[in-house]
Amino acid sequence: MKFKLLGPFEAHHEGRRLLTDCRRQERCLLSILLLDAGHAVTTDRLIDLLWDREANASARGTVHTYIGRLRAALRTGLGPRIETRHDGYLLEAGGYEVDAQDFVPLARAAADATDPAERIRLCDRALALWRGPLLADVAGARLRERLGGRLDALRLSTVELRAETQLSMGLHDQVVADLTVLADEHPERERIVAAQMTALYRGDRAAEAVRLYRVTRHALSERLGVEPGPDLTALHQRVLRRDPALDRPPAPLYAVRVRDHWLPWNTSGHPALEFCNTYAGWGGPRLPGSEWLRDYAALAVWAGHLDLAEDHVVTRLITRARHAPGEAAAVLAEARDFRARLYACLTDPADTGAFKAVADVAEAAAKSSVFTRGGDGLGRWRISPSAGLRLPLYATARSAADLLTDPRRFVVRGCPNEECGWLFLDGGGRRRWCSLATCGASRQLRDGCAAG
Repeated sequence: MKFKLLGPFEAHHEGRRLLTDCRRQERCLLSILLLDAGHAVTTDRLIDLLWDREANASARGTVHTYIGRLRAALRTGLGPRIETRHDGYLLEAGGYEVDAQDFVPLARAAADATDPAERIRLCDRALALWRGPLLADVAGARLRERLGGRLDALRLSTVELRAETQLSMGLHDQVVADLTVLADEHPERERIVAAQMTALYRGDRAAEAVRLYRVTRHALSERLGVEPGPDLTALHQRVLRRDPALDRPPAPLYAVRVRDHWLPWNTSGHPALEFCNTYAGWGGPRLPGSEWLRDYAALAVWAGHLDLAEDHVVTRLITRARHAPGEAAAVLAEARDFRARLYACLTDPADTGAFKAVADVAEAAAKSSVFTRGGDGLGRWRISPSAGLRLPLYATARSAADLLTDPRRFVVRGCPNEECGWLFLDGGGRRRWCSLATCGASRQLRDGCAAG
């Protein structure tokens, strides 16, 4: 059975709408119990909420009548039981779904997500559960605030998080579309106003950004008797003076977009080293795109980008991963562990444990390898489709094994930049830095400044 509270009240069971014949206050009472499922709610509190401190002498008997009608209706739909507990009632927890209960963990997962694309995906899933104000058809504004004030605050925080993440990825047009109404409705949510001002400015609408600030300032003064906070005031000043730093978001460093995935530049000269480089590099604050191995699709796309898997194979793997998310997550965890072991193996030849771990995966890859003839007439080793979702991992492991058996293994170098550490091949023995000129240039600049 499914209950929807984030908007008009709805109850469904096997595709059928239920409780449509129940009175508005009966549905409201059930909603109160659903929001506190597994905990007893006293009759006095139910009366207080349903009649907003204006109950008459018959309210207690009316609550008992509502409970009896709800019990009968829920039995018809095989719904949860309402148990009597002392001077109150408890709705048993579990065995049914409630959108309000689904929303909270999704919103918290979005706040904890480190990858921007994943964060936006989780925000979208959480916010999609909202179809309007909490209990829009059975509760008034005052009761909604008493019942769902924390839920609505979390909803607005999730909106703010999504907007700020979108801005970091250059999606300012989407922010403008999403926040136009909310920025007017919630002047007290200065993060929403700031995100909208920034999005307007980046869309060449600086005058509208200034006007939004003035409207917000007036609303705060009229409603709350306060001035905008220092962050919003500083943003206003930056808009007025056309601060160049507001023009664009921080872009992913040293990354290329492939099939809607940020992947690192190729800098090392070998696929096995490219696989390690994000793990080793991009030190300091995490920037959008700095961790490319964020989901299984990124792993498959990366393998295709490095010519370890053919394009049609990548498409098939992504489709399969959608239908088997648990298996895909397990392979992704294996790939991340392999990456750590491989990096340790390449940077510390004496690490026999890391070498053994890499060898185990390489041996499994060898068992899944087939020798095929390409369109150019040349033969090449490929991982058989029978490897399933492990195909990108095995292709990487085979590439790593080839490197570990090649004398070039002895010319693997690590970039000394403390914010990089990327691995590369230095056959000539002349390179100190990786092929990103900014590494050596920034280090030399700092050294020059220190010497001066």
